Amino acid sequence: MIFLENEHLKASFTSKGAELQSLVSKATGANYLWNGNPEYWGKFSPVLFPVVGALKNGTYLFEGKEYKLPRHGFARDNEFKAEKISNTEAVFTLNQNEETLKVYPFDFTLKLQYKLIGTSLSCTYAVLNPGTNELLFSIGGHPAFAVATNNKLSYNNYFLEFNKDENLTYYKINGDLIGNETDVIYMDNHSLPLTHQLFYKDALVFKTLKSDIISLKNTNNAHGLSFSFKDFPFFGIWAAKDADFVCLEPWCGIADGINHNQELKDKEGIIALPAKNNWERTWSVTCF
Repeated sequence: MIFLENEHLKASFTSKGAELQSLVSKATGANYLWNGNPEYWGKFSPVLFPVVGALKNGTYLFEGKEYKLPRHGFARDNEFKAEKISNTEAVFTLNQNEETLKVYPFDFTLKLQYKLIGTSLSCTYAVLNPGTNELLFSIGGHPAFAVATNNKLSYNNYFLEFNKDENLTYYKINGDLIGNETDVIYMDNHSLPLTHQLFYKDALVFKTLKSDIISLKNTNNAHGLSFSFKDFPFFGIWAAKDADFVCLEPWCGIADGINHNQELKDKEGIIALPAKNNWERTWSVTCF
């Protein structure tokens, strides 16, 4: 386990999946991250790479050959090399290996850089294409934030506040794939009240979200968090059934649509990174 700490926050990480495990306020002792209870969902904040979501029939086609990948790819289950740079910054690196090349025929370097700055934690995804051919990939975040419940607070006391959207148009999921049907959630004052029932039919998937900051707040006190993301064209919001958390998921990529031809090069949201080039995106969470 690797630990970062500054005057406001303490965070812990594991090299498996380069996964954030906890984010604790030093002032209150509260953990802003989900506790990973396996009865509901045994993860905390997995990275989704080299695909986001499910593939149609669990497979994709590349240069005439069929490959299999699990939902959300393989990075979250692989050991990263951990490079602790300071008390407030850590970098985790994963490269292609014999096993990844069997299911994903690309050379790559994936780095996750975490930084504590004041009351914020940032996570930067950096992808390098060390090969001589184009690198095709998707990537996304899946952090699960605790929705603290006690004798004064219930799940229904919490809401998500969007900095730009007035209403939310989301795509319905059809058997783990993205369907063609949409629905609209009409919000009051940019706010989406949280209910467990909201996620009974899986995640809310957005392709046209205007917001780049979503805040988790409650009606009883001033504590919460703001989740900032920029240049992630897709977004998901999800919780396991009746679990006291909410996942805020910025994505560069998305699950296959029900009508997808399974060609990786034609996959919606796929990133085509030229040889010897770099790519990066950052999300951050500010605790209050």
